[in-house]
Amino acid sequence: MSMVEQHGTAPDDAAETAGAAETAVNGTDSTGGTGRTGRLYGVGLGPGDPSLMTLRAVEVITEADVVAYHGARPGSSIARSIAARHLRPEHVEEPLIYPVTTGTTDHPGGYQGAMEDFYTECAARLAAHLDAGRTVAVISEGDPLFYGSYMHMHKRLAHRYPTEVIPGVTSVSAAAARLGKPLVEGEEVLTVLPGTLPEEELAARLAATDSAAVMKLGRTFPHVRRALERSGRLDEAYYVERATMPAERTGRLADVAADSVPYFSVAVVPSRVGSSAPPRTGGGEVGEVGEVVVVGLGPAGPQWLTPQARGELAAAEDLVGYTTYLDRVPVRPGQRRHGSDNKVESERAEFALDLARRGHRVAVVSSGDPGVFAMATAVLEVACQEQYRDVPVRVLPGVTAAHAAAAAAGAPLGHDYAVISLSDRLKPWEVIAERLRKAVAADLVLALYNPGSRSRTWQVGKARELLLEHRAPDTPVVLGRDVGGPEESVRIIQLAQLDPADVDMRTIILVGSSQTQAVRRSDDDHVVWTPRRYPEA
Repeated sequence: MSMVEQHGTAPDDAAETAGAAETAVNGTDSTGGTGRTGRLYGVGLGPGDPSLMTLRAVEVITEADVVAYHGARPGSSIARSIAARHLRPEHVEEPLIYPVTTGTTDHPGGYQGAMEDFYTECAARLAAHLDAGRTVAVISEGDPLFYGSYMHMHKRLAHRYPTEVIPGVTSVSAAAARLGKPLVEGEEVLTVLPGTLPEEELAARLAATDSAAVMKLGRTFPHVRRALERSGRLDEAYYVERATMPAERTGRLADVAADSVPYFSVAVVPSRVGSSAPPRTGGGEVGEVGEVVVVGLGPAGPQWLTPQARGELAAAEDLVGYTTYLDRVPVRPGQRRHGSDNKVESERAEFALDLARRGHRVAVVSSGDPGVFAMATAVLEVACQEQYRDVPVRVLPGVTAAHAAAAAAGAPLGHDYAVISLSDRLKPWEVIAERLRKAVAADLVLALYNPGSRSRTWQVGKARELLLEHRAPDTPVVLGRDVGGPEESVRIIQLAQLDPADVDMRTIILVGSSQTQAVRRSDDDHVVWTPRRYPEA
């Protein structure tokens, strides 16, 4: 059992009672019968300036019997240098020197094995002091439980000895303070990342967040910089080296030479609200051109957004789209939202391109994937007109309604399939009917979009008649409505049971091929799947 005290040091009788209680719970007595052990402290020293240590940290260090600290080599401990003025000659010092710092080692377990053995050996050394009744303070830069080495001692010892953790000012907080820039404001989200992550993972997370701090730079700096550039965040990023220390350095990250970056540095992408960072695109000056990004929102709420889409929505100055879809995007200070009806796609596209021509960064939102019966076609059709050909346009994919419904039902799209819209608003029903006949004659699984609405109630019935000419009445059919949303409904029926009354514009219909299987694995697990191999193959 770990005992954590938040206020001060317990009197002797209270400490004795605590020790006895600890012994009773553990069932062992490491002091030979007295039940008294030492007390473990994890002490955060703050980012480097000794004056930023808390009063409690100073108090604990001063009163401790043993002061332990990690270091890369003897005499190299930054933690010790921060706390030096509070160390006394009678302190027992325990330098915990890493056996390896760069990942190169001949240990049979590699870097991870070498570090595990090291932490185990360090914990044993500290346990010996605690068992002898000594108070042990493990000091660490920043906060002990924020990427700190102390946490490895905590995990090995806190369940065995009375323990208190003294929080400290983190390097992230110090970096923001030295830059004089807010990290997050309002509903913004801060993401803290280790620079040791793979470059692609860093880029994805940087694109998806509002604000970010990247730790552990040093040799990771080149790929952190590339990740910032790939995510479109490099112009927003700042660099802080040895925050609050005498050798402190700050500036724009894009201007920093890679060979000059030490481990104790942080990349900061601060709050976008009221940011003074240079805009990533034109800011409205005469002759400047912005950009239109068509963003797929997926079939429902934020959990369906890709990191790239999330980042582009956050970075946009203007959001354009059907009002129902715009309502899915969080409101951000400074962004302008332009909602419209769902039947004015060309006008919406032209409006977005006009904004971009005036230097705005515009996100046009679209449900599902913007290239599947959605806004990408409308935007590109207008963008190919002469007056808009100089406006950059990008399309970001999203999860389609067909894929969402298929996943909810199992894997009905596991083999070849066709995607057809039943809406005759933009093409004649005769064209739709002919395509249905050919697709079903080819034995393709069908994903039927736009099956019906208040003004279109007969198409589903007509489609069912056509399908039954070539498909068995018991062909599996998936009806997916509002998949991923609060009114999600996924039903598995047979083709002969397909009732137009059960279908509206929020429903997608997946019709199986001759090979599609519907299997009830249990009372509450009914799945549909289409084999990847045909019997003749």
